[in-house]
Amino acid sequence: MSKPSSLLNSTKTFNSLINHFSSHGDHLQVLSTFSSMLANRFQPDAFTFPSLLKACASLQLLSFGLSIHQQVLVNGFSSDCYTSSSLVNLYAKFGILGHARKLFDEMRERDVVHWTTMIGCYSRAGFVGEVFSLVNEMRYQGVKPGPVTLLEMLSGVSEIVQLQCLHAFAVVYGFNCDIAAMNSLLNLYCKFGRVLDAKDLFDQMEQRDMVSWNTMVSGFAIVGNMTEILKLLYRMRDDGLRPDQQTFGASLSVSGTMCDLIMGRMIHCQIVNTGFDADMHLRTALMTMYLKCGEEEASFRVFETIPDKDVVCWTVMVSGLVRLGRAEKALIVFSEMLDSGSDLSSEAIASVVAACAQLCSFDLGSSVHGYVLRKGHTLDTPALNSLITMYAKCGHLDKSLALFERMNERDLVSWNAIISGYAQNGDLCKALLLFKEMKFKTSQRVDSLTVVSLLQACSSTGALPVGRLMHCIVIRSFISPCTLVDTALVDMYAKCGYLEAAQSCFDSISQKDFVSWGTLIAGYGFHGKGDIALEIYSEFLRSGMEPNHVFFLAVLSSCSHNGMVQPGLRIFSSMVRDFGVEPNHEHLACVVDLLCRAKRVEEAFKFYKESFTKPSIDVLGIILDACRANGKTELEDIICLDMIELKPVDAGHYVRLAHSFASMKRWDDVSESWNQMRSLGLKKLPGWSKVEVNGRITTFFMNHTSQSDETVSVLKLLSKEMKQIQ
Repeated sequence: MSKPSSLLNSTKTFNSLINHFSSHGDHLQVLSTFSSMLANRFQPDAFTFPSLLKACASLQLLSFGLSIHQQVLVNGFSSDCYTSSSLVNLYAKFGILGHARKLFDEMRERDVVHWTTMIGCYSRAGFVGEVFSLVNEMRYQGVKPGPVTLLEMLSGVSEIVQLQCLHAFAVVYGFNCDIAAMNSLLNLYCKFGRVLDAKDLFDQMEQRDMVSWNTMVSGFAIVGNMTEILKLLYRMRDDGLRPDQQTFGASLSVSGTMCDLIMGRMIHCQIVNTGFDADMHLRTALMTMYLKCGEEEASFRVFETIPDKDVVCWTVMVSGLVRLGRAEKALIVFSEMLDSGSDLSSEAIASVVAACAQLCSFDLGSSVHGYVLRKGHTLDTPALNSLITMYAKCGHLDKSLALFERMNERDLVSWNAIISGYAQNGDLCKALLLFKEMKFKTSQRVDSLTVVSLLQACSSTGALPVGRLMHCIVIRSFISPCTLVDTALVDMYAKCGYLEAAQSCFDSISQKDFVSWGTLIAGYGFHGKGDIALEIYSEFLRSGMEPNHVFFLAVLSSCSHNGMVQPGLRIFSSMVRDFGVEPNHEHLACVVDLLCRAKRVEEAFKFYKESFTKPSIDVLGIILDACRANGKTELEDIICLDMIELKPVDAGHYVRLAHSFASMKRWDDVSESWNQMRSLGLKKLPGWSKVEVNGRITTFFMNHTSQSDETVSVLKLLSKEMKQIQ
């Protein structure tokens, strides 16, 4: 009798070890211990198999699981409650729901554990209808569901109606006192965007743990409601709870998204006061928040406090600097990242390539590309998309296309990158061919960015027929209403001279922004409709919106193009007086141009001297041209001296000086201007124009005769007719 007792104690020892390893997720050790158990000739019992089957499911060992099932049958443990449930779970894990259901149906006695297991199998597989059917059958057979049953049912919820039904189910069975069940309901309400419903449930909960509070904070973070997050933080304090890392992380995320720097700083203080400032996750979240708020220095201060920077930390800094347009600084940080020996992330590669694109530096971009390849890093789709964009911006479309064609997986960003690359480089024909391929040969859906890039190309080339085609695609693809696309349509029609269509597109925009109004005003102004441009400006003011820097630039340019001096000066004065917008260099240059076009050259020069804090050779060039056109010789001489003192580095400025000296018959100075220009290796580009025909851009230079005979004949005919009009 002593031997069986010893055997039983030894089996218990092995079971204890197996269950210990299983509870800690060390499933390989579970199987290893079981192997030792069999090697020592100790037989498994009902307490052994559940952990073994769990290990097989976790390690994806179906064949071994089948052999364990065989042993269960041989040893007569198939009727054991926990063993049979584990078998059901095993088959469900591998998607063999038929076997799982067969085992379940063959059970002579089924308690709440069996029902819950089977319900969980169907729920995780997405068969919600079968789940509710099983629950009804379970209740009919007199088995009362437990809180775990509800949790399993919630794991398969895909619609808000299902969630509301299960919420009612929880109330009926008294599960509203179970924190785990209530937290799961809270989480799902937030995921479905029903944060107010979640808040109502949260307020009704008799007990709340840290998970409950963090779920609500995360829920309001998703919808960007910082006010409610603050209320929750104060309530936590009143309840004697301290926010943890997750609470602060969600709060920082909202502050960054909303660019709420004051709130972000307040949360930073709370993090320091509660002693979480050493947490790596929160430090990274603080860096992200400051970068999104444009606070580069504050982000660097946090960055420098991290002794052992990981790849996430480096990546956040590099990508954040690129978003701020600080490409040079991003490259410096990336270099430090490489020197530190940190791993390279795909996002870091994509960001540093984007920095090279911002600088239009082909050499730097290709160097980064080569370095990444030499180090054996695999380039994923986002990194390849960034490379395609970089090469396109640097004018190397052949390399962009080669990368694009070698991609195994192309997403919408890939197509947009290559299409916009060709469009921005003037090859509208190739851009349209790629667009056609994307639309008809792939499953990718045309989005707003695809259309906008093509419309911008149509705007810059005056390709009205192609622009109209894109407008049709916008309508048929149901992309509109979209302010970005509608504004691009306004811009395209305006730049192509079709102002009626531009006005019609503008009128159809449901939510007009600064860009929409400014684009229409600039369009009318450019085409000599200054009076209409000012009427639209008045309409804009009546709408209740306040103009910004960019908007005023469009209005002032319209006044300048149409010689509307007094209205332009009034609007310029109202910038600071009525709207608190400080004029920058472009606004001041517009006023100078406005006065020069009105032949008020001395007044323009006086304005330049009084308003510009630093000399501007470009603005002086505008005044110099006006002097030559209006015979202001004395002032012309003064401006020539001012321009020479600034040591121009652009060929156009030397040409201006030479022409001015020639008009004053100062031939030695003319010769000196040409000599100075040649000594600097500068060349003046000849005058040129371009025309779009069937998506192909043709460029014409002065005295350039390499075009077809037909094209040259048409140009000569147009020149002759223009002379007759004059």
